[in-house]
Amino acid sequence: MKPIATLARPARRFLLVLAAGGALVPLRAQNFVVPPQLAPIVTTATRTAESPLTIGSVVDVITAADLARRQVSSLSDALGGIPGVPLFASGQSGAVASLFLRGANSNQTLFLVDGIRLNDPNTDYNVFLGGACVSACDSLEVAHGPQSTLYGGEAIGGVVALRAQRGAGASAGHVAFEAGSFGTLQGTVTAQGEVGSNAYNFSAQGGQTDNQRVNNAFDSANVTVRLDRKVSERVAVGGTVRWFHGVYGDPGDRFTNDPDNREREENLLVTSFADAKLSDVWTAHAVLGGQDRRFVAETPRTGRATGITVVKNRRAVLDAQTTYAGLERNRITAGVTAEANHTRNTGFGDINQKQGLLAFFAQDEISPADDLYLTAGLRSDDFDTFGRATTGRATAAWLLAQRSLKLRASYGTAFRSPGFLDLYGKSAFYNGNPNLRPEKARGWDAGVDYYLPQKRGALGATWFATDFTDLIASTPSFSSVENIQRARTRGAELTAQTTLPGAIEVRAAFTYLEAQNLTSQTRLLRRPRQSFSADVWRDFGGGFSAGTGVVIAAHRRDVNARTFATIDGEDYTVVRLYGAWAATKRLTLKVRLENLLNEKYEEVNGYPALGFGVFGGVEWKW
Repeated sequence: MKPIATLARPARRFLLVLAAGGALVPLRAQNFVVPPQLAPIVTTATRTAESPLTIGSVVDVITAADLARRQVSSLSDALGGIPGVPLFASGQSGAVASLFLRGANSNQTLFLVDGIRLNDPNTDYNVFLGGACVSACDSLEVAHGPQSTLYGGEAIGGVVALRAQRGAGASAGHVAFEAGSFGTLQGTVTAQGEVGSNAYNFSAQGGQTDNQRVNNAFDSANVTVRLDRKVSERVAVGGTVRWFHGVYGDPGDRFTNDPDNREREENLLVTSFADAKLSDVWTAHAVLGGQDRRFVAETPRTGRATGITVVKNRRAVLDAQTTYAGLERNRITAGVTAEANHTRNTGFGDINQKQGLLAFFAQDEISPADDLYLTAGLRSDDFDTFGRATTGRATAAWLLAQRSLKLRASYGTAFRSPGFLDLYGKSAFYNGNPNLRPEKARGWDAGVDYYLPQKRGALGATWFATDFTDLIASTPSFSSVENIQRARTRGAELTAQTTLPGAIEVRAAFTYLEAQNLTSQTRLLRRPRQSFSADVWRDFGGGFSAGTGVVIAAHRRDVNARTFATIDGEDYTVVRLYGAWAATKRLTLKVRLENLLNEKYEEVNGYPALGFGVFGGVEWKW
């Protein structure tokens, strides 16, 4: 094991960030006034609205206001600064991207979008993550650690929940336009508000960039809509529509430089939902949703017909739960999830399969004493393809020192379903294995949070470990797959979020990760041993504000794109600066400098990241 001090070399480059952002920090203390804050609420950790103070899980919350302040609009950039979430793209803007939450494999994290799952083993999230935008409608929550007891398969590393928010208050909106390096043009329009019993929230974003390589342009469009209606004092209904469209020129790795490959994705998610207050202590929530995804990869071939692979994923979901709080110091939630999906893939394996799922879950939130909060839950998922998976989870949170200190811990089991290719795929040299079992994991974490006085922020430390069994891998002959591998991840996450004197907001996160394939006794790929991110923002007054951010990744293993040999991935440090001037109450001018040091690096070997770029924009509010 290499010591944490080995981060010193890339960390030295962080000194340049201090030089770039030094003007953000005042030289002497000023009178400090804490801005008013609403009490934060999270829902992903328990499926119920809960204060972060009382939950035993690690949950990161990113609001639309946070993203707007940092001038971040892409989903991948929004997630990139969260502790324990290494995220790597195989190319430049719009390329497929993967994340490794707490060292779990890229297909072992569940994306929950507007209450329904976006991905499963047959419907991947990689293109959506690489190209989709987050909007002024959205909030993001990331729950760390095994979460299958609440959400089912693929929630081994955790859950990323993206939700469109209810419109509120008087009608308002904005129009924004941005242009900059690499032929980048992007526009946004948003509108939200409530009128009587009705509320709406709408965002549309579109743009294009040429990137830096030949045949590497990316065009995209994103639309998010949420409508709400309060039917009565006890019943509210609503619906969401989310559409992503992306067209990406894919040149492959830098050794290939294919001039013609192209990928297209259309991903549509639609939900309708209802909330009912059955009594003062009994509520219910139900979501009925559907997903329609179409991915097309075109590969022109000299002297032959263009190779075209088409993947179609269709999903229908009913997710319903009820919560009863009539027992003293208890809140019980129980529910059911029913899902049907169909995948057609004309590529390798020639898949045309359907799958049905019926799951039941229950959870008890208990507070046996003041400032002590416990949860315990069970879930059973029954698939008509490979059988049943049963998971459990328990958490504890104990508040001390007048609620300024929290001790917490959690333990849970989780699983990942075998995909249709694993079970049924066929080719001249491959046959799926219909006897596969789901991949399994059990994980725990323990940590402490210190809440700063006057609601100025929090400091946190977490220790975690996850053991993986029955991992699906190729047989020695590569002719099929079996449940033959084991793995283990363990490490620590350190976080800090605070508001300093002088209207300065600081976020920082550090993760130390050991990720080992226990079967081959090798380090798992693309999991940096050390990763660090930070963002510092200051309001200078007079409408001026500015910030700087940094991301560092060090000590990771990768695969050489030319030889396929396992190699040491390069360390990298990426710095950004951004600023804004509110010229009037309605007009704001913005500028951002990305990859300020013009770092030459590859998140995935063979796929160079973008160099230094300058972007400017204008925003008009009403």
